[in-house]
Amino acid sequence: MASTPYTVADVMTRKVVAVTRSAEFKEIVAAIERWKVTAVPVIEGEGRVVGIVSEADLLAKEEFHERRPGMIEQMRRLADTAKAGSTGARDLMTAPAVTVRPGATLPQAARLMAERHIKRLPVVDVDGTLQGIVSRSDLLKVFLRSDGELAAEIDREIVGRLFPVSREGVKVDVTHGVVTLTGHVRDADRIAIATRLAQAVEGVVGVHNHLDAHTSSSGHGA
Repeated sequence: MASTPYTVADVMTRKVVAVTRSAEFKEIVAAIERWKVTAVPVIEGEGRVVGIVSEADLLAKEEFHERRPGMIEQMRRLADTAKAGSTGARDLMTAPAVTVRPGATLPQAARLMAERHIKRLPVVDVDGTLQGIVSRSDLLKVFLRSDGELAAEIDREIVGRLFPVSREGVKVDVTHGVVTLTGHVRDADRIAIATRLAQAVEGVVGVHNHLDAHTSSSGHGA
């Protein structure tokens, strides 16, 4: 009933800095510093993503710069100690990269980040070609929607459709993303539905539903 959910394509950054497999360590560090990012995708050919190099991958070299890890530590942290001795993207990168498609919903992207403990995802098309990148902060952009925009959508898509007859008696207020519904409607069964739908609107922080119902003599309508 509500409008189409926001997708990764709606919030992703389309201008992305990326490196190739042959990029050297200092080149990668310079790119991360210049563009103020925490990771860069590694691409080949026409832009197909084959891996990603993050700050964590690079910090292994700094961690072991002044000391040589013991044999037990080397065995326990094979990946880190190997990266500490690497000088190029082909050895530093984490591969395959965890990616997401442009059409994925924001909750899907957020769940993937949480499950894989990563801060950003390269966005790729069906062929694996880089289209953009989405970060945790990008997923929060929906909460920048204005209160007026949220109120208009809820009034149009939820109140107008759930309560077509009682619509004029329902007031939608939004303050700092928190929705308050007040008024009288004819169908009590739809009040809880209104709460669930309002909570699902992208950018809504919370919902206070103070709607109450009165029944008409005919028992019909909303």
